Amino acid sequence: MTKKIILPLSGKEELRAGDAVLLSGTIYTARDYAHKRIFGLLDRGEPLPFELKGAFLYYAGPCPAPAGKACGSCGPTTSARMNVFAPRLLDLGLGGMIGKGEMSEATAEAIRRNHAVYFAAIGGAGATYGNAVRKAECIAFPDLFSEAVYRMEVEDFPLVVAIDSFGGNIYRRSDGRSV
Repeated sequence: MTKKIILPLSGKEELRAGDAVLLSGTIYTARDYAHKRIFGLLDRGEPLPFELKGAFLYYAGPCPAPAGKACGSCGPTTSARMNVFAPRLLDLGLGGMIGKGEMSEATAEAIRRNHAVYFAAIGGAGATYGNAVRKAECIAFPDLFSEAVYRMEVEDFPLVVAIDSFGGNIYRRSDGRSV
């Protein structure tokens, strides 16, 4: 059964690895270069372009919106590239991430430690994700084009819980080895 989830999370959702969800609410896109700039702001003690506490980052770079749409194709990028950034952001209050593929054990531990969640998006389904975006606005680093930070309002964004805050991980077997 698919769970309908509305952001921000209340903490009572009981999301478990393997659960199918339809996510609605505000998410922020951020890929590699945006993460580097966000870390620069953090390191200098400067304000971020969005409130980090409870926020969800979507590892994606949206394509320009065609006429009549809020967003073009917006498929996930490989999440493992964000492993170097994710634990610190989670420790600072990030609610979770959305991306493609497995994350490191350090990131999985930070998810558990901070009662966060990592949702897996389907690679190759960029048009589906773009169609679920109701509003998109570039809020930081416009010189990065598709790698800029966008605030998006999404409705019924189809995802799977990949790593939950209870230690569940769809990419690991019960003995801890990769599947």
